[in-house]
Amino acid sequence: MWEIRREEPQDAPQVEALVGKSFGPGRYAKSAYRLREGVAAENGLSFVASEDGVLSGSVRFWPVAIGSERALLLGPLAVRDGQQGRGIGVALMKRGIEEARARGHRTIILVGDASYYGRAGFSPLPRGTIKFPGPVDAARILGLALVDGALDSLKGELRRARIDVAVCADGAPLV
Repeated sequence: MWEIRREEPQDAPQVEALVGKSFGPGRYAKSAYRLREGVAAENGLSFVASEDGVLSGSVRFWPVAIGSERALLLGPLAVRDGQQGRGIGVALMKRGIEEARARGHRTIILVGDASYYGRAGFSPLPRGTIKFPGPVDAARILGLALVDGALDSLKGELRRARIDVAVCADGAPLV
């Protein structure tokens, strides 16, 4: 059985390798990835699943702003090849959601498949509610209110809530 725990700094290379294998180099062109450039994941909201010392999955949450509201962006959620279908991804999401709620966050959004993410409570947002800074299939924009009614006021352009590390257009840190 796997164990879910907070991601530690020493996990970062394994997490990056897992994400790279799961999503490939095309991930850098996606709108959700562009929103993460130069931004550190939200402190305390990155989790990994490990089993017998092997990293089996990971999830991270990122700070974003939508109009005048703050929110979290979930992703990437990655599970090691051969481990899908065991509930690792859903367990990681639920652990992150539980911690985000405990820390006072109000909403989480993501781009993904409603039938999968619905297992953790996410549902499609009304079309046109949130505008990503790039091409995104509006039917795949999902949200979860951590506080009753929190999604009702979520409307506008999605952008980074902060910049932690200045980056070049190619995503490399400025030196």
